[in-house]
Amino acid sequence: MVPGMLLQLCISTLSYVLSKVCSYRTPRPPVSPPDRKLGELQTAPTPTSVNYHFTRKCNYKCGFCFHTAKTSFVLPLEEAKRGLKLLKESRMEKINFSGGEPYLEDKGEFLGKLVQYCKVDLQLPSVSIVSNGSMITERWFQKYGDYLDILAISCDSFDESTNQLIGRAQGRKSHLDNLYKIRNWCQQYKVAFKINSVINTFNVDEDMTEHITELNPVRWKVFQCLLIDGENAGETALREAERFIISDQMFQEFLERHSSVSCLVPESNEKMRNSYLILDEYMRFLDCRQGRKDPSKSILDVGVKEAICFSGFDEKMFLKRGGKYVWSKADMKLDW
Repeated sequence: MVPGMLLQLCISTLSYVLSKVCSYRTPRPPVSPPDRKLGELQTAPTPTSVNYHFTRKCNYKCGFCFHTAKTSFVLPLEEAKRGLKLLKESRMEKINFSGGEPYLEDKGEFLGKLVQYCKVDLQLPSVSIVSNGSMITERWFQKYGDYLDILAISCDSFDESTNQLIGRAQGRKSHLDNLYKIRNWCQQYKVAFKINSVINTFNVDEDMTEHITELNPVRWKVFQCLLIDGENAGETALREAERFIISDQMFQEFLERHSSVSCLVPESNEKMRNSYLILDEYMRFLDCRQGRKDPSKSILDVGVKEAICFSGFDEKMFLKRGGKYVWSKADMKLDW
C-alpha cells in the first residue's frame, strides 16, 4: 500500500473512533418498581429530638459505658454546623450534645460554639448537654450559659467510693463536689439542672432520696444498666459491663424506694433501647434494635430523610417514655 493511501486510511479510522467516543452517553439506569427502602423513605420519622455524640473521647472510665472511645474522630466545626442545619430543616426541635465527654474538645469551646449556633442561628427551642461535669468552668457558663436550656450531669452514687468503683471519677477528684458546684452555677446562670443515673450492681441498694431532693433537678433520669454489643459487651468491646447488670426486679425495687421523688423519670432497658435518635461522631444514625449499634450513612452524604430510615427509631416508645416534655427553659417558669 502506498504511503498516501495508508495515511488516508489511518485518518479515516481515527475519525470514525472519535465520532463514536464523542457521541457516547452514560446509559440511564432502568426504572425499578418501588421497593422497601423507598417505602421507608416515604414514612421517615421526624427527628424531633436528636442526641449528637460528636466525640467518643472521655476522661472517665465508667465500667458500663455504652458509647466508648473506639475512635478519636471529631467533625470540623463547620461540617458539624452543616449537619445540624440539615436536622433543623427536617423539623428538629431539640438537640442534646453528648459523648464521650463533650467538654474535652478544645476545653469546651467546640461545644460552646455548637450550643450558640443552635440557639442563635437555628433558633432551636431546646439545646441541652450531658456531661460528667469534670471539665466545666464558671467561665464557660458566663460565655455560653444564655444559649443552653438544660445541663445534665451524670452521677450514679452519693458515695465517693462507689463512684470510684464504677469508674465515675478522674483520679482522686471529688465527683460530688463538682456536682454541687455545677448545680449552683446552673441556678446562677439560669440553666435548667438535670441528673442522670445508671442503676447497676454497685448502687442498686442505695437510697438517694435525700440528696436528689436537696439538689432539686428539673428531671432525674434513672436508667437501667444496658448491654450494647461492641461497646460494653462482646469480643470487640472496650468495656465489660456484664458485672454491672441488674435484673428488672432489682430495677423496679430501686424505683419503688424512690417513689416519693417527683422528678424521677425511669427508663428500663425496654424503654431505652430504641427510643433515642443517636448520631455518632460521623453524623450517622445508630440502630440499636439488634443489641448493637449499626450505623446508617451520614446525613452529610445522603441527607436526613434517607439516613433516619436506618436509625431503628421507635417513635411510639419515644413518646411513651416521656421523651417529649417542657424542654425550653423559657417555658419552665423556674425560680432562679
